[in-house]
Amino acid sequence: MAFFTSLFSSLPGAAAQGLIWGLMAIGVYITFRILDVADLTVDGSFATGGAVCVMLIRAGVDPWLAILAALLAGILAGFVTGILHTGAGIPAILAGILTQLMLYSINLRIMGSAANQAISVTKYNLLLSQRYVHEFSFRNPILLLIAFLLVTIAILYWLFGTELGASIRATGTNRHMARAQGINTNKNIVLGLMLSNGLVALSGALLSQYQGFADINMGRGAIVIGLAAVIIGEVLFDKLFKNFALKLLGVVIGAVIYYFVIQIVLQLPFFSTNDLKLFTAIVVAVFLAIPYFKKKFAKGKAKGGAGHA
Repeated sequence: MAFFTSLFSSLPGAAAQGLIWGLMAIGVYITFRILDVADLTVDGSFATGGAVCVMLIRAGVDPWLAILAALLAGILAGFVTGILHTGAGIPAILAGILTQLMLYSINLRIMGSAANQAISVTKYNLLLSQRYVHEFSFRNPILLLIAFLLVTIAILYWLFGTELGASIRATGTNRHMARAQGINTNKNIVLGLMLSNGLVALSGALLSQYQGFADINMGRGAIVIGLAAVIIGEVLFDKLFKNFALKLLGVVIGAVIYYFVIQIVLQLPFFSTNDLKLFTAIVVAVFLAIPYFKKKFAKGKAKGGAGHA
C-alpha cells in the first residue's frame, strides 16, 4: 500500500518534469527526425538556458524576459554549431561536441564561476515552481506548461507549413535533391540547429524555475532523455498520429511516459537513484530496438505467407 501511495504522490511532479523535458524533446526531434542531423549541443545549451534564466532573475529581470533571453542564448549556441558544421566542414556530431565543451566554460562564467545558483519562489516572482505541483489552483505549473507546449506546437506547425519550413524538411529528407532544386541546404541546417537549441534552452530555463536552481551539470544526459521521448512517442503513436502537430504532441507524451516509468521504477525497493542512468539507457535501447524487431517480424511473416502460397 505504501508503494502505491508514494507512487501516486510522485506522479504530478513526474508529469510536470515530463512536460518540461517534452519541450526539449521537440528540439531534439527537429534535428534528429526533421534535419537528420546528430546534434550533441543540447547537453550544453540546456544548461545555458537555465543559467541565463536564473542569473537574470537574480538580477531583477522579469521571468518572461529571462526565458526569452534563454531562448536567444540557445539560438546562438545552435548558430555556433551550425557554422562549425556547414562553414568549417566539421561533422555535425563533432561540431555539437565542440560547442558543448565551449558552453561548459561559458555557463560557469554566466553563473559567476559557481557550479549552481539558486532562486527561491518566496523571494522571486517565478512563472512556475514545484512547490505548487500538488495544488488544485492556477499556481500549479502543469497548467502553464500545457499552455506553453500547445502554443509552441501551434507555432511550429505553422512554421513548418511555410515555404521556409518546407525547405528545411526537404533538406533533412534528401539534402542532395534539395540542393539540386536550388535550396540553400547549409542555411537550412543552421536555421534548424538554431531553432532546436533555442527550444532546448527554453526548456532548461523552465526547469531551472521549476526546481529553483540552475546547475552546471543539469544538461548532462539531456540528449538521451530527448531521444527516449522521441522514440517512445514514435513507437506508441506512429500509426495513430499522422499529422505533424500530433507527431510533436506524441513526442511530449513520450517524455511524460518516460518520467512516469522512471518514477515507477524508483519506487521499487531494489532500485535506487544510482541506477537511473543505467535504467535510462536500457529504456532507450529497448524502444530503439522495437521498430527493428517489428520490421523483422513483419518480413518473416510475409516470407512465411509467400512460402505457404
